[in-house]
Amino acid sequence: MMKHEVLEKNSGLLLLFTLVVISIGGLIEIVPLFYINDTIEEVKKEIVVQVRDSNGKVVKDENNKNKTETFIVDAIRPYTPLELLGRDVYIKEGCYNCHSQMIRPMQDEHQRYGHYSLAAESKFDHPFQWGSKRTGPDLARVGVKNFPNSWHVRHLISPRSEVPQSIMPNYPWLAKNELDYKNVKDHLRALRYTGVPYSKDDAEYQANIIRFGKQVADVLVIDNAIENLEAQAKRGNYDGDSSKITEMDAIVAYLQMLGTLVDFSKFKEGHFSKFRSAE
Repeated sequence: MMKHEVLEKNSGLLLLFTLVVISIGGLIEIVPLFYINDTIEEVKKEIVVQVRDSNGKVVKDENNKNKTETFIVDAIRPYTPLELLGRDVYIKEGCYNCHSQMIRPMQDEHQRYGHYSLAAESKFDHPFQWGSKRTGPDLARVGVKNFPNSWHVRHLISPRSEVPQSIMPNYPWLAKNELDYKNVKDHLRALRYTGVPYSKDDAEYQANIIRFGKQVADVLVIDNAIENLEAQAKRGNYDGDSSKITEMDAIVAYLQMLGTLVDFSKFKEGHFSKFRSAE
């Protein structure tokens, strides 16, 4: 049997064995991918829309009720402009250093946080926020915890007012700093080049209607980014102060949508397992 001193004293041999071990590890990760049809789950949902005529008037059925149609669309959508800038605030303030956004397929994780994270849930993230270290809890599904906006605001300003044992620092300036969103259109254009389906023309807009539904497609139009951001901030009033749009508005909007795009109650248990194994 070779003693480890031989490897430690022979740099060439050490390099060779290092490459062999790395190659074995790489093969273990790469080879299974050749036997899996797709590594990103297909997540669909039903939406119900009112039928309108060529003049935009709602069509009535034989019972004089609004006529509707049901469509199957993608459940995973890109961030709205406000959510996207909220994510930027999240990264700027270093939240990812203490909070992961990746629930592992283990029983204790499932009991505490919910269904394990899907690859599809991060497909529009650049970069993704999976993380590996948790000083604080995982936030992948914080949006389904039903915390009101006011709770998030208080928790961010003074964490121990809501969680006495918290070691999280205070972020009071988020409620004071006005959100800089004048360049949000450029942000969306840059992400579009990476494959995120923000639309720059009518053809892409129509494609998004088919893919996500009109309500989502409307907020993905690059030219309307500022208007859509202001409308969402006004409608949500996330920080409780409607006189201005702050970084607090943005980060709370972002936190409130995390984990909300997939309704796991609509899928049978084990439905997504097929994406993690060869057929």
